Amino acid sequence: MAKLTRAITTDGAILATVLNSTDMCQRAHEIHGSSATATAAMGRLMTAASMMGAALKNDNDTITLRISGKGPAGAVIAVSDAFGNAKVTIGNPYADLPPNSKGKLDVGGIVGTDGFLSVIRDSGEGEPQTGYSPIVSGEIGDDITYFFANSEQVPTVCALGVLVDTDLSAAAAGGYLLQLLPGADDETIDKLEKVMPTVAPVSTLVNEGLSNKEILDRALEGFEYEIIEERDVEYRCDCSRERVERVLISLGYDELIRLSTEQDTTSVECHFCEKIYDFSAKEVENLAKKSK
Repeated sequence: MAKLTRAITTDGAILATVLNSTDMCQRAHEIHGSSATATAAMGRLMTAASMMGAALKNDNDTITLRISGKGPAGAVIAVSDAFGNAKVTIGNPYADLPPNSKGKLDVGGIVGTDGFLSVIRDSGEGEPQTGYSPIVSGEIGDDITYFFANSEQVPTVCALGVLVDTDLSAAAAGGYLLQLLPGADDETIDKLEKVMPTVAPVSTLVNEGLSNKEILDRALEGFEYEIIEERDVEYRCDCSRERVERVLISLGYDELIRLSTEQDTTSVECHFCEKIYDFSAKEVENLAKKSK
């Protein structure tokens, strides 16, 4: 089970969220059979979605992150509920490239930079709120940081990392968000800017066995803080036959009648968990009647 921790500095200047998402990333790899670099891309985006989801106000709220930069991975999409439980999918789970110039998995290379990061918050009532920002590097952490600073005017440090083992399993994964609140002053910013370069990559910290609190101690060195929440989170897909039926109904009467006459069985696969839902021709015909 993944562990998410939220904290705030005692002066009310910084809100911090830390997530050890190793188990979630491993589940994503198992579902999608992904390459090392694709697993890293999915893991980073899903970790960010989970941390952002945990900050949603209402229990029924969801947040969707979508990044697509015309790279070989295609679009990467992660969805989180308001408790931090998240799921992820990727256009091409087998996309891979040689290590980048730093010897790291080339996430930016498979994601690409010719496109946008979109963030959709949905309360289930009315129109969802959508924000966009151009992709900065495709490495995802930089792109989340840029989104908060430019689309939401919230100065943010976003660190994300996934370490993939030689057998392609997720050995360590996690992330943290540090967000400046209205109480932050120049001294707070200066102190944080001095600390950040000294903090090891978050995947390294997780791999070394550091707890969320110990990671907070590193990221918030010199700051006093208190933990305001700890929770278990997991890779969770909430698909159901009823939801798939609603998607089919949205296709409209003519398309459903065409499907019911052309094939004995219509199969719909969930892109997040790869579960397949089968509908007989008669069932599709009945759905067509409901679409009228």
